Parts: sequence; structure tokens; C-alpha cells
Amino acid sequence: TVQIGNQCWTQSNLKVTKYRNGDNIPTGLSNSSWGSTFSGAYVSYLNSTINDSLFGKLYNWYAVGDGRGICPIGWHVPSNSEWTTLTDFLGGESVAGGALKNTPTQPIPGGWNVPNTGATNSSGFTALPGGWRDDGGAFRDLNNNGRWWSSSVYTGVSNTSWYRRMAAGG
Repeated sequence: TVQIGNQCWTQSNLKVTKYRNGDNIPTGLSNSSWGSTFSGAYVSYLNSTINDSLFGKLYNWYAVGDGRGICPIGWHVPSNSEWTTLTDFLGGESVAGGALKNTPTQPIPGGWNVPNTGATNSSGFTALPGGWRDDGGAFRDLNNNGRWWSSSVYTGVSNTSWYRRMAAGG
């Protein structure tokens, strides 16, 4: 964990395969199944064990928003307001990403693509560029982008929430 201001954050990406109550979170969905499911699911980027060990798992909104809880006991998916508190404490969205991002760049395994603009990891958060999986099931932006869910539902769009994104270019 890492203390940033008055908040305590995990220092690594989530890698759980079960909900808090012990139920399995489904995995192994094809691209089309990922895009059409209304149930929680996770995947490792490109279904790779190397990416799993480097970056953790990618979860769909249904897993994040499931009432059984995706986080370990005592933890929760942060709300959009909690993300805003974090970015405000670090000086605002224009500089917070750099304070949150890990500094290594490619070809170091798990590194960001060059230029990794502003990256200092001065917060100790150690954000990694684990990419994401879109609504159609395609994998996107490994080493160039990372996305972190919030628990705050995005008004006007069903089945999704606010998220935060960091990119190698800023």
C-alpha cells in the first residue's frame, strides 16, 4: 500500500480471480463474448501469463460493479470523487499522471512506451501501462495506456462508470 495525502491506495494492480464471497469471476471469454456479456469477467492482456504477472488483470464493468465485491475485505473500488481527491492532492490532472506512473520505459518488461511524459512516480503509486479491452473484446494500448475503474456510474450510459486513464504521452 501507499499513503497519498489522507488516502491509502494499493501499490499494485488487482489480480483477483474470485469475488469477495469466494465465487469465481469468469474468464476465457472470446472477443465477441466479452463484448456481449452482461456478467462479470476478467482477462489477462492477450490471455498472456507474462502480461498477467506484469500488469494484473483486466476486468469488465460487470465484475467491478458486482455486489459481491471485487476487492479484498477492507478495500473498495475508488469512487470518481476519491480519484479527484487523489489528483487534486498531486497538483491536478495535468501533472498527477506523472506522479502516479512508474518510470521504466520499453524495452524494459512492463515499461511504458517512450516518451513516458512527466513520469516520476513521486507518489509511489507505480501505475503500469497494462492497456485495456474494449467493448468489442479487442485488446488496446499495452505499454502505452492504463485505465483504472471507479465505482461511480457514468450518468446517461448504462453498464459503465467513470475511469481514469494514463498514457505514455502525457
